[in-house]
Amino acid sequence: MLKYELSEMEERFAYVLWERVPISSKDLTELAHDIFSWKRTTMYTMLRKLIDKELFENNNGMVDAIVTLGEYESRKTTDFLNDSFEGSLPKFITAFTRQNNLSENEIEEILEIINNHMEDGQ
Repeated sequence: MLKYELSEMEERFAYVLWERVPISSKDLTELAHDIFSWKRTTMYTMLRKLIDKELFENNNGMVDAIVTLGEYESRKTTDFLNDSFEGSLPKFITAFTRQNNLSENEIEEILEIINNHMEDGQ
């Protein structure tokens, strides 16, 4: 599984991209200037980093996602669980609930996820 380690600015830029892809390089240059006050060269440097990490692609001046936002967040969460809790969701929940109380609604949502998972036979 690919591990995505993005700097804060790379991640902020990636989120801007995911909200707008596909987008032309020209429009992206203007957008990056408006949002981040970046020059064209800075935008292309940041885009190249995200392309090198195989999150996005630039084909004939059109930028599009290779990895969806949902896939990125899922992999990022999995990496966090693996790095911090040996990949154990129960260890994470135990640590989380030591400092945070779950509401009845949250407990019901978690139980529903578990029940759906069990029904799917996974």
